[in-house]
Amino acid sequence: MSALAVRVVSDWHEALNGGDADRLVELSHPDVEVGGPRGNGQSARLLREWVDRANVRLEPGRFFHRADTVVVEERAQWRSPETGVLVGSGTVGSVFVVRGGQVARVTRHDDLSGALEAACLDGSHETGTI
Repeated sequence: MSALAVRVVSDWHEALNGGDADRLVELSHPDVEVGGPRGNGQSARLLREWVDRANVRLEPGRFFHRADTVVVEERAQWRSPETGVLVGSGTVGSVFVVRGGQVARVTRHDDLSGALEAACLDGSHETGTI
């Protein structure tokens, strides 16, 4: 399951960064849990709305995984939806849970250490970069 989980999360990033909301939703469970600094919610509709609203690019760096849980260190960039001007950037960490070949939960954290702690993972679970 681990290799599949990492592949699904990698494909999820490709869809997000390519602006392919349909593919992103296809890679996610219909009741996907989405969480971050602004709160939590659940549904593919919410995920699609977030993609349309957030105007974010998450470039994956290091991957960590165990069983169905994948943590990704990401270089994040947020752009203004109106102008496309860069309005923020930083390195964040996200926790993904993959079940049945789909992302069942994704939660963004302010940094990699917070994501690893939330997932009960550490450096020994690193798979490298994809």
